[in-house]
Amino acid sequence: GLSARDAMDAVLRDNLHGLEIDQRCVELAAFALALTAWRYPGAGGYRPLPELHLACSGLPISVAKEEWKALGLGKKNLTIALDWLYDSFKDAPILGSLLDPTRTSAAKIAQWGELSEALNQALAQENSQENGQKSSDEQRETAVTAQGLAKAATLLGDRYHWVITNVPYLSRAKQHIKLQEFCADYYPAAKNDLATVFLDRCLELCVEGGTTSNVLPQNWLFLTSYKKFREKLLNNDRWHLIARLGPGAFETISGEVVKAILINISRGIGTGQSTDLLHSDDQGNWLRGVDVSEPRPTAQKATGLSENEVKSVEQIKQLENPDARISLDEASKIDLLSAYATSYQGITTGDNPSFIFFFWETNSIQNEWRTFQSTGDEPFHYSGRNQVFLWENGEGYLASSDAARIQGQAAWESHGISVRQMSSLSPTINSGSPWDMNCATLVPHTLSCLPAIWCFCSSPEYSEAVRRIDQSLKVTNATLGKVPFDLDYWSKVAEEQYPHGLPEPYTDDPTQWIFHGHPCGSVIWDEEAKWTAHGPLRTDDTVLQVAVARLLGCRWLAELDPEMELAEEQREWVNRCETLLGHADRDGIVCLPAVRGERRAVDRLEVLLADAYGDQWSASTRTKLLENVDHAGKDLESWLRDKFFAQHYKLFQNRPFIWHIWDGLKDGFSALVN
Repeated sequence: GLSARDAMDAVLRDNLHGLEIDQRCVELAAFALALTAWRYPGAGGYRPLPELHLACSGLPISVAKEEWKALGLGKKNLTIALDWLYDSFKDAPILGSLLDPTRTSAAKIAQWGELSEALNQALAQENSQENGQKSSDEQRETAVTAQGLAKAATLLGDRYHWVITNVPYLSRAKQHIKLQEFCADYYPAAKNDLATVFLDRCLELCVEGGTTSNVLPQNWLFLTSYKKFREKLLNNDRWHLIARLGPGAFETISGEVVKAILINISRGIGTGQSTDLLHSDDQGNWLRGVDVSEPRPTAQKATGLSENEVKSVEQIKQLENPDARISLDEASKIDLLSAYATSYQGITTGDNPSFIFFFWETNSIQNEWRTFQSTGDEPFHYSGRNQVFLWENGEGYLASSDAARIQGQAAWESHGISVRQMSSLSPTINSGSPWDMNCATLVPHTLSCLPAIWCFCSSPEYSEAVRRIDQSLKVTNATLGKVPFDLDYWSKVAEEQYPHGLPEPYTDDPTQWIFHGHPCGSVIWDEEAKWTAHGPLRTDDTVLQVAVARLLGCRWLAELDPEMELAEEQREWVNRCETLLGHADRDGIVCLPAVRGERRAVDRLEVLLADAYGDQWSASTRTKLLENVDHAGKDLESWLRDKFFAQHYKLFQNRPFIWHIWDGLKDGFSALVN
């Protein structure tokens, strides 16, 4: 065997090669390699080392072409090669290691090793004195640059058994136009991100059967835009290992944005390669995977990589997944949800402040306005109903705006399930309203399937199924339908949970446009009866807000639209609001002190509350209301003066419709204005 010194020299001479677009990184790498070689036990310490095969692939060329070609020393083939080197590497600071000398015809007429030797001669000449004068610094710099590029060209044109890198991440939209064009020309299937382009390039740098090991983002494993790229690699190369790292995999990078994977792929798919790591006797290739993507400290992820379960799936069967998405779970033979429902994308206006408002910012939603659906933070029958948008019957500016994308219009009047496309993918029932860009709506092909689809989408199984095939921050609307859906099973679940069908719209949330408008009225889901029912009169922190709003003449959309689809109990509370209309101020201005014959605001508020609660109004009810608005031990009058507006502002998402005008004096003038 070799001595430690000879082995170290052999590794540096024959095995290790490195390319980097930044010259400073090349210098650091050279220093690190040399220091490691000198310090290796038994290697002899500090000594001259073999030439290191390191080069900067991003060196700029700063001289005229003719001066550059003069380095060819009159040799035709070398001059041609230098000409190519100049043309190709003029964009080296942008393209770096993506450049491939083997693509050019110059590679057929000049060997890069010969070119490098000739440039060494040119550099030696520049170091000598000619006609008694020393060569200029500019001439020497040109020769050094050419020598460095020739070294880079040699490394870029060679092929290797193992290529390892943490690829650069840069989406196509952020790339320089020259980089965009280059990627489109040479890596069309991978062009959407520089990371996937580099994965493709790393495979090119491998010999047949050679392996590339990379750190790169995970989104290309499942996004539809990378379908052709996945198919290309699955059909042409051998996949070995994927480790999903998830957020927080690197101590120096925080947040959820970077969700990386580790991946090993070998070039080519020939059966003669000994690349099947764990099933060497099996036919076909097996893809191994380990998942440490759950949020946890970096050290725990590192431990999980060696201790967590390693899953195995056949590579060829990945092509049977929807859009050839990469999944570490066996493909299900159950129909996809898309066989029973179509997933529609929401509306992008291009100018939300001009077209989208909270419903309380408009006087009415008749004619030009339409209710606008979104979703809540948790699965709930009816949520996300706090906005309206300016549609103008499809004849206004929005309908013809080039900046807007009016999507899903064919399903606007249809019942479906709106699903948030981020975070926990929380769903809500859509009763036929257009929806925003943050959610997609699953519209069943047959309305009778809606309860089963709701039961599936509101279960943890749905979110888990989607996240198995798409771990991006925001999943696509198409992804929401590309998960297995057992209609028979979920129909049985629906029959048990909703024997009378799905409930009609109900809510006690005053920020929703289906709110009944009653200060203390309540409609709940009765789990025993499996239907909506009247709940106990409310005393939560919204009761006083609704009561004050009614005092100033405010009404909710459900009160103004007799055709709005509502649960029977919800409509009953809407009707009961008629008895409270007499408490509304005629001009929408309620003074806190008594002014010009009007009673104090607190007295009027107490009368309204007593009317709303009926027999259940009492001092203890008032006390409970004040406790729930963080005003325990104090009175309604001081709450109106000191806390109402701040709580109103917060409840209605910083878009108040009641203003508190006050001169700042405790016993001065103060009024609430609608």
